[in-house]
Order: sequence, then C-alpha cells, then structure tokens
Amino acid sequence: MAEHRARKRFGQNFLQEANIIERIIIALDPQPDDAILEIGPGQGALTDRLVDQCGHLDVIEIDRDLAAEFRWRYDSKPHFTLHNADVLKFDFNSLPPRTKPYRMIGNLPYNISTPLLFHLFACRHLFSDMLFMLQLEVVERMTATPGNKNYGRLGIMTGYYCDAEKLFNVPPTAFHPQPKVQSAIVRLKPWQTLPHPALDADTLETVVRTAFSQRRKTLQNSLKTHVDRDTLSALGIDGSRRPETLSLAEYVTISDALTAANA
Repeated sequence: MAEHRARKRFGQNFLQEANIIERIIIALDPQPDDAILEIGPGQGALTDRLVDQCGHLDVIEIDRDLAAEFRWRYDSKPHFTLHNADVLKFDFNSLPPRTKPYRMIGNLPYNISTPLLFHLFACRHLFSDMLFMLQLEVVERMTATPGNKNYGRLGIMTGYYCDAEKLFNVPPTAFHPQPKVQSAIVRLKPWQTLPHPALDADTLETVVRTAFSQRRKTLQNSLKTHVDRDTLSALGIDGSRRPETLSLAEYVTISDALTAANA
C-alpha cells in the first residue's frame, strides 16, 4: 500500500511486525467458509492474509484515503466488501446474512474502544467470536475478576455478554508509528445463553456504573440513590462491601430487585 501518514484523530497505529501478524492469524484460524468482518484494517497487514483465506471478507474503514486504496487493491475480488464508515455509527444489522454467523477481528482505535465494545455487545448475536487488539490496560479490565484492582464496569458487562480470554501482549515496536502504550489480543465469544441473565440489562448497567463511579465507597453509600442497606441485606449482600468485591451474579441480583420494585 502507498505511504500513508497516520492520522491521530482516527487513532491510527499500523501493525507491521510479521511475527505478531502471524500469531494473530493463527489465533483467528480463518476457514474457507468463514464470513469475517475486519474493523480498522489500517494498511492491510491482516487484510492481505484474510482476503484469500475466508469465504467473504467485509472491512470497515473510516479513512477515505485508505478506503480508496482498498478499493483499488481488492476490487477484483467478489468476496470482498468495503464499508467506508464510522464503526461507532455502523449498523451491523445491515450486513447481509451468511450461512454462518460472522466472525470479527480488529485493531480497535484505543480512543473509542470502550464505547465501541458496548456498541458491539448490542449486536453480539451476529457474531460467533471477536478477536481484538486493544490497549493492554483495557484488556486487563475486560478480563479482571472480583477483587482485582482492574475489576469494574467494563469487566462485569463484558462478562455478562461474552466469555473473554486474553491471548498475548503486543509491544509498541509492532506498530508504526509506535504507540505510547502496550497492547494485547483478547478473544470474545458471545454467550449462546447468558450465564446470569438480568430482567433488564439497562438497569444492570446503571447499577454497575453507579457502584463504580465511587469505587472507594462501600456499596450502601455508592448505591444509596437506588437501594438501601436493609434491601441489600435482604438480598444476602453486605452493604459494607466495596463494589470490586461483588460478582456479576450479585450485581444481577441487585438489578433484578430494582427492576421488580419499579415494575
């Protein structure tokens, strides 16, 4: 691909290290009948490999110059579709149905990673798995367990919707230009059946967000606008505990009690 100056507003850092590219492809293990969706293909480090290894490849790229390059490079391939769009505004339900659920891969722009993940959770039914490169700190938050310093809203809601597994770290030297942070690869597999389904997922997210907005406070203080100490006790939850000690199941218990009370 022709020389392209990375654009800071798009959070562009282009993957270039062959060893890392190979490890990512091995982790994804694309099959000839797979429909794969790639987010933020950059200069095509993964795209070049994927386009000839899967049944159909859809690519979402916001940068018009890069999109033009992809059209020129892959226009002759009938199983390649380019979407020159902002992934945060992209309607994933508009993708044509395939014989199998889509698989997703992407080097997610770090400046929009959290809102993008929640955007994807909302349409997770379209995907069998998602393999992402993200800032290491974000991956550690996504995969943290109760009691861990990184445990919070992102990890709880990720676990609510998906099985998350950190695969390996990626050093800054794997990119051009080099980011100032470490990166990591994470695999998400949307649950076929939610392990802890809430009566209302929006209420669950509100409870979790509120609890961790003041994570150093006890639960009875951080959630006092939603639930009192006696109600927590009746649910079998000690209000003097801190938000990072509760499991997903316990947050669902609180959420369901609020949903039922407001019905």
